Parts: sequence; structure tokens; C-alpha cells
Amino acid sequence: MTVTKETLIGEILREDQSTAPYFFEMGMHCLGCPSSTMESLEEACMVHGVPVEPLVEKLNSHMTK
Repeated sequence: MTVTKETLIGEILREDQSTAPYFFEMGMHCLGCPSSTMESLEEACMVHGVPVEPLVEKLNSHMTK
């Protein structure tokens, strides 16, 4: 899976649950919330005030290991 800023958080977590700490790092602690899993990575980053591109890079690096 290749993560983009449009990828839904729920898709990322379904593909690899070990990505959860990356979301916790950005202040997103409500991963079980139905609405959070339907947000795109870009939307979640905007809400939490963090840049999306570094997170996309971290997730893709993690998921290709």
C-alpha cells in the first residue's frame, strides 16, 4: 500500500495496525472513533495542526519495511 494525503486513516490502520503510534504522535488519540477512520490523512493533519507530507513519508517508509 502506498499512502497519500488522500488515503483514509481507516484504510491505513486496516492495512497495518502498527502505524497507530504515528497517529498518536500527531495528537490523534481517538483512532477507534468511527469518524476519525473516515478522515483522510490530510484532513486529520489539518485538524491537528501538523504538516501532512512528513507523515506521508513516515508512514510509507514504515509500511515498506
